[in-house]
Amino acid sequence: MDLSRIKKVYMIGIKGVGMTMLARFFAGNNIEVIGSDTAEVFMTDEPLRKAGVKILENFAPENIPKDADLIIYSTAYNAERNAEVAAALAGKVRTLTYAAAMGEVFNQKYGIAVIGSHGKTTTTAWLGFVLNRAGLAPNAMVGSIVPQWDGPSLVSGSDILIIEADEYQNKLQYFNPRAVLLNNIDYDHPDFFPTPQEYKNVFIEFIKKIPAKGFLIANFDDPIIRSVAGVNCRGKVVSYGIENQADYAAYDLRSFDGRQFFKVRTRNEDGAGESAPSELGDFSIQLAGKHNISNALAVIAAAIELETPLAAIREHLGQFTGTARRMQRMGEYNGALIYDDYAHHPAEIKATLSGLRQLYPKNKLTVVFHPHTFTRTKALLGGFAESFDSADKVIILDIYGSAREAQGGVHSRDLVAKMKNKNFELIYLPALADAEAHLREELTRDEVLVLMGAGDVFRVGEMLLQ
Repeated sequence: MDLSRIKKVYMIGIKGVGMTMLARFFAGNNIEVIGSDTAEVFMTDEPLRKAGVKILENFAPENIPKDADLIIYSTAYNAERNAEVAAALAGKVRTLTYAAAMGEVFNQKYGIAVIGSHGKTTTTAWLGFVLNRAGLAPNAMVGSIVPQWDGPSLVSGSDILIIEADEYQNKLQYFNPRAVLLNNIDYDHPDFFPTPQEYKNVFIEFIKKIPAKGFLIANFDDPIIRSVAGVNCRGKVVSYGIENQADYAAYDLRSFDGRQFFKVRTRNEDGAGESAPSELGDFSIQLAGKHNISNALAVIAAAIELETPLAAIREHLGQFTGTARRMQRMGEYNGALIYDDYAHHPAEIKATLSGLRQLYPKNKLTVVFHPHTFTRTKALLGGFAESFDSADKVIILDIYGSAREAQGGVHSRDLVAKMKNKNFELIYLPALADAEAHLREELTRDEVLVLMGAGDVFRVGEMLLQ
């Protein structure tokens, strides 16, 4: 893809966050972007409008400009279910999936990919934020809105491009990274990866692509990563961990007044190959939860590999406020605090609830959980049942299914049945409106409510706050 020869791009399904960040990248490179999507208002509408992107509501083949140089379509659609995609694939203009187009852009840059089962969004945005504030002016693309960027992307003229790279449907096959941050490997997406081994293999094959002069930032708190990193990466392996034997280790973890504090030590090899610890000093962050100290370590390690001054890393690491839908405070209703969180995997649920419990040790913690996809709910049912122990009250909604999967095979009532006899109040409510009505009557002052799931459970909060 020669960006200098592309004047107009047409994007089908442009309101998806991934498509939005790519659209903003094109617009920032003086390429005209037009796209289509449903009339429903998404959080991406405003960032697209601010980037000068024209959005056509609903899909029709005649929407496609005759002078488009490139057509990109979201994999949420295909030729069988979308007339625009069918027309584009049958036409003469080059047409790519979103993942293939992202790969072509990424591979022309000094591409840094953040991968793993959990924490990709936060880590990608955090690294981009720190490098940008430190003056390195990276390009960055993140699968969420970053309030401090006013959108999901940073666009600059530099050669550095940091992306959140998704393993689902093996989108990683399109990317040739110069550097990789690998957060964790925790079985997910059972609709595409039938076994944990097949899921693990997609990460192994990806880190094999790292060139000899590249580097891998690897979470050695994850036993799978410890076992696969060194034997599969040709480049430099830089490890990190919490109170663990790693190149970057966080210790003396404390929390106070809404912030987390920790110290970091490094292992530096001398000329004889011996390693000696070296202190990097104290760091503090605004994000809650032990998992975010782990994410911060990945950012510190990567930023140092990119020769960012330590003083700048320390300062800007603590200024980052997070991304949308990741433990994001929405407001208050009847004196109760409302948070929105994207967690849709047992490990993510545990991490988020642990972080909220750390922030609010004495408050009643209520969760509204919207299970995401039938395949994931069925495959990880036991794990979900054990994920909510930090809560005082849990409301389970009906499953938010995916258009790409066969419906059924499991019901939210199956999850509720597995969660009985727990030490929290448990309620099954089918729909968002049922949850809203219940919460309007039941939420009390000083209660903390978290709306949790990868679907549209955040709308419960929007309705309460209207």
